[in-house]
Amino acid sequence: MSSPEVRIDQLTGGRVLVAPGRSERPDDFSPFQWHPAGHDGCPFCEGNEAATPPEIEASRPGGGDADSPGWVTRTVPNLYPAVQPREGGEAEDGRKVADRAGAESSAFSSPADPLLASGRGSEPDMFASRPAHGSHEVIINSPFHLPSLAEMEEESLAAAVAAWRSRMRAHGDSAYVQLILNQGPDSGASLEHSHAQLGAMEFVPPSVARERERVGAYRERTAGASLLGEILREEIRRGERLVAIDDEVALICPWASRHPYEMRIIPRRPTSRFEEDEGGAAMLGRAVRALTGLFGNPCQLNLWVRTAPRGVEHFHWHVDLIPRLEPASAFEMATGVDINIVTPEAAAGTLREAID
Repeated sequence: MSSPEVRIDQLTGGRVLVAPGRSERPDDFSPFQWHPAGHDGCPFCEGNEAATPPEIEASRPGGGDADSPGWVTRTVPNLYPAVQPREGGEAEDGRKVADRAGAESSAFSSPADPLLASGRGSEPDMFASRPAHGSHEVIINSPFHLPSLAEMEEESLAAAVAAWRSRMRAHGDSAYVQLILNQGPDSGASLEHSHAQLGAMEFVPPSVARERERVGAYRERTAGASLLGEILREEIRRGERLVAIDDEVALICPWASRHPYEMRIIPRRPTSRFEEDEGGAAMLGRAVRALTGLFGNPCQLNLWVRTAPRGVEHFHWHVDLIPRLEPASAFEMATGVDINIVTPEAAAGTLREAID
């Protein structure tokens, strides 16, 4: 493939320009580099528990007091939250709150949206806002100062993924629970010690809502088929973008990958919620080790979990991860359309050779 292509993401409907010819551009800039500083002064290392807020949850196989050493994973409130808890007893506004036109909000809409009231005989407030309520937590993946998931032993990574699932289940009454991991300064991480973040929100993000709508529409048109399940079956049959597969999950480069070497972990049995399933940790370890082998240790990356919103029965969880190899340009910011200079097929071939 040499000519640019427009590809459409089957799950979201988003468009991507796959333009491998742009990889030949001259480049005066060095690729992103990251040189970890080490454990000195790190608040997430074992023994520095007093440097964080009191823990919410921890795994201590040998027992012990809260906020003491001996833990395997540990969850604490985020000191700089993007959303904050409600005062005790206050109702969630994402369920039933009327705007000035009498319309009630839901997890998929909000009376703060000025367009909702624009056609109902009332004067919309174009600058309305609402408090950002929810929970924002940090899940520390290891007591040791490991900047990269690739440096974690298989058992330790499995324990970290189990902690992610545990905290997601703890917020099952939230409209949506987003689990992310930023690795490296160019990924958005502010501390290098490996950690994930959980945001429990009172609304469903637009990209998740779009995926839910498309999954539901496909299910109706096909008398009950799973959209991502059908995609996975075809990816396995074709093999062009399949990187690896085991008894639990498959690892692919998505058809409409937005970034070079983007990967997606998909459970082989369609399951709505990541937090209610098992498996995937071993494949995640293989994926991050492959990226490390290709792009250096530690490799900067972003990871996120896509799971079903509250009350949604038919969905198919997946985990997406991308190495941070290029910054976003004005085109992506202006259009919302990403340009990928490495075809998913070429990326999958390279990753198949690199994966253990």
